[in-house]
Amino acid sequence: MTEPLVSRVDAGTRMVSRRITVAAPASDVFDLVANPHRHAELDGSGTVRQAPVTAPERLSEGARFRVAMKMHGVPYGITSTVTGYQENRLVEWQHPFGHRWRWELVEVSPGITEVTETFDYTTSRAPRLLELLRMPAMNAHGITRTLRQLAERFTEAGPGVV
Repeated sequence: MTEPLVSRVDAGTRMVSRRITVAAPASDVFDLVANPHRHAELDGSGTVRQAPVTAPERLSEGARFRVAMKMHGVPYGITSTVTGYQENRLVEWQHPFGHRWRWELVEVSPGITEVTETFDYTTSRAPRLLELLRMPAMNAHGITRTLRQLAERFTEAGPGVV
């Protein structure tokens, strides 16, 4: 079985963006992305932990949520704030250090959705440090894995099952 095709998106300087086409309605994908309690299920980077999560069941404009993380064996927590939200189309949150994670969904035909995930560090307080730590490259790899897992999830489960 071939891996789902993830495309690189030229989003601009200090943005890492990838896109995939998913066999699911945008509303089904959004239900998963907009629920921070399920972010560990989505994460292809291996950094988001299942628990604890302090958050509403569904994100909304201005919502704050805290997830457990682990990087290089070190556990920590991150509280992010939703900075962009359009039901079934967009959810974006900002990390305390200023960078943002954005999910954009476009239902290109009934039951088929283009999903774009972006790591945007144009607003980061320390963009050069992120580059020195190779975070853009690491996040590109994580985004690619996340999007492949997302596509496979809906291929296996079928539309309507999240």
